[in-house]
Amino acid sequence: MAPTPGILYVTMQPKAGLPISQFHDWYNNEHGPLRVRLPFFENGFRYRASDLEGKDASEAKPEWMAIYDVTDMEEMTKEAYLRLRGPPSKTPREADTMAQIHVDRKLYDLVESKESKEFRRLEEVENEGQENVMVAVFIDLQPGEGMEEKLNKWYREEHTEMMSKVPGWLRTRRFVTSSIDPQAPAQYLALYDYSPKNGLSGAPELEAARTTPWAKEVQSKVVKEMKRRVYNSYYTFGPAPRYFSPKLSNWNSTDPQHAYITKTFSTSAFNAPAGAIESYITTPDGVNLPYRLEGSADPSAPLIVLTNSILVTWGIWDNFLSSFFSNPTNQKYRVLRYLTRGRSSACGTKPITVDVLASDVIAILDALRVNKAAAIIGVSLGGATTLNTALKYPDRVASFISCDTSSKSPAGNSKAWGERIAICEKENAVSISSGETIVGKELADVTVRRWFVKENHDTPEMERIKEMVETNSLDGFRSSVRALFEYDLKEEMKNSKVKGMFLVGGGDGVLPGTMKEMASAYGSSGAEYKVIENAGHLPMVEKPEESASVVTGFLG
Repeated sequence: MAPTPGILYVTMQPKAGLPISQFHDWYNNEHGPLRVRLPFFENGFRYRASDLEGKDASEAKPEWMAIYDVTDMEEMTKEAYLRLRGPPSKTPREADTMAQIHVDRKLYDLVESKESKEFRRLEEVENEGQENVMVAVFIDLQPGEGMEEKLNKWYREEHTEMMSKVPGWLRTRRFVTSSIDPQAPAQYLALYDYSPKNGLSGAPELEAARTTPWAKEVQSKVVKEMKRRVYNSYYTFGPAPRYFSPKLSNWNSTDPQHAYITKTFSTSAFNAPAGAIESYITTPDGVNLPYRLEGSADPSAPLIVLTNSILVTWGIWDNFLSSFFSNPTNQKYRVLRYLTRGRSSACGTKPITVDVLASDVIAILDALRVNKAAAIIGVSLGGATTLNTALKYPDRVASFISCDTSSKSPAGNSKAWGERIAICEKENAVSISSGETIVGKELADVTVRRWFVKENHDTPEMERIKEMVETNSLDGFRSSVRALFEYDLKEEMKNSKVKGMFLVGGGDGVLPGTMKEMASAYGSSGAEYKVIENAGHLPMVEKPEESASVVTGFLG
């Protein structure tokens, strides 16, 4: 059977005792993203009523509306969706919050649609920040045969065309109560999208559409009741939480289908101006990548993406971010850190390459609804990923800083890393918490001593990084290290126009010379080149203040 597209249309009015910060935090970070993660939800939007005319919102005329486009309404009757409406997916926080909201939820099947050439789908990331006005017209019909046919004929032969002449009109869609909800009384719904500048306040075209003889006949003989609401765009959901409010609250689902628990923090440990969110995004091939987002509370704030080296967590950037955000100039940014493929064994079935890792960065930007990152900064394998992302997706990256890496995989790389994997296999260390085979202490000690300059050996910071390496999944390590075996970005670098910097620790073996050559060979006029003295392979770890200063100057 052919799919039946439609919508989920919900109005909400918070009760007097519910803090508005809790309402928005729950809706934007928990309720909405969980739905748009499902493949049959094309999008999700929140709207705020603009027709209250100075009066208080009420249950009869609520202030908030949300709408989701659904590719097949039949999916709304199946387990993937229904599980969201009860425990364990429905968390205690959600149950508590929804108990303090008057909710009216309706399902509609699509009847027909007409759009202008100026219409843009607001769920597409490149349209993030664009707004619209939505007018919703609900029609209940008179009893008797033929009423639906008369209503549809009027719309199709006169009214829809005349409404399309109203200044600012973008789209008209018509719906009817969904067939999956047979107990609900039949109702028609017309949704009109307009640009923010429009003719809804008395345009002659609008008056003409409403007052034709045919329109008057339909209104008097076909329509039993007609209600009209007007809304302004408020928020567009993505599949990843990204909303900071004055008082964020944790939520915890025990549903095994939620691969990573979302946590929100009202304050950040790293001098960030707003709170922090830890959650996950899902790549197109089904890999879950946990992330941490912090910084400015402005959802349109410029975003910086930090990409790790192999075998570590996003914790390598902790001290760097403390320094970075301590500078008031940098508090305008949001910063996104994530666990790259290979931190765990659940890293997908496709071979991991620098192209796959670059596509992961784009998946993150898409999930967070960021059309263009202000900067991507990465180190080692993350440095190659950063450079490759700028080369492959120049329209999505304003600038990059590639740290302690090479533009081409060194000869013998596969042999060297194979020997390191053999060390892990011989030790056969197992995680106490997960039972999974991990990298282990021996390779962790060898690796981190090579990464740090001698002066910083056996320091607490070195031990912290060593623990990250030790606990990395061995299967994940085997898979992700293959990205280092065979790549070559030299030719692509020559023609790139994305603003770039090559940054390196002065004590990182031959890489200072290698990266100086990379900077000279980049683009038509080269890229910036900086050395952090007395630092090795992870300058943001050994010299966080100096690294933050360099990044600040570059972004400046």
